[in-house]
Amino acid sequence: MDIKLRVWRQAGPADKGRMVTYEVKDISPDASFLEMLDVLNERLILAGDEPIAFDHDCREGICGMCGMMINGVAHGPLKATTTCQLHMRHFSDGDTIDVEPWRAAAFPVVRDLVVDRSAFDSIIQAGGYITAPTGAAPDAHATPVPKVDADAAFEAATCIGCGACVAACPNGSAMLFTAAKVGHLGLLPQGQPERDSRVLGMVAAQDEAGFGGCTNAGECTTVCPKGIPLTLIGRLNSDYRRASTGRRR
Repeated sequence: MDIKLRVWRQAGPADKGRMVTYEVKDISPDASFLEMLDVLNERLILAGDEPIAFDHDCREGICGMCGMMINGVAHGPLKATTTCQLHMRHFSDGDTIDVEPWRAAAFPVVRDLVVDRSAFDSIIQAGGYITAPTGAAPDAHATPVPKVDADAAFEAATCIGCGACVAACPNGSAMLFTAAKVGHLGLLPQGQPERDSRVLGMVAAQDEAGFGGCTNAGECTTVCPKGIPLTLIGRLNSDYRRASTGRRR
């Protein structure tokens, strides 16, 4: 395949940045999108040019590091797919593809396609854990968990923190991410002692980090590579109202 790439190049946070066009020829349709970028970078290095900086790690759709906007869509055109699992066969020979970093005030660009997602860390540090003494690890089924709750907790726990929800949201909101982290622990017995303080702390940290407010646009769940449902935001709002009014469980 021969394709034309228009890639966002930005030397650093203070640089204005610009779209740069590259002709990438003879790419296998079976190559992943990141492998295609690897090939382009090898050619840029051989030509004495700066390679394109982009985040990556596991390349197995697990870690969430590979986030980028592809033709204006977070992670690209396929649903429930991370960038590293997107293959070139889903494009056509001769296509022009725009590649940009996440666009959100809370995710400043570090260089090229790399953004600083440490704002997510501040949300987790505000309550995304269990510190209340709940005893040693129980035997299997010692603490009954209704299947509906177990399934919902597992669904929330699949969030990989890639930030696609923030990048796709017109408000730059992190509500889906926060709701997944709050919901995962709040649905389990071990998470009940800190349920109120958790939701209050994590929502406050989200606001302090500069994320926008949620207006239920729904773009977040549409691009989420793990299909985190919008219903978790409703659950977070319910927990937040209960905790903020002091109605203890």
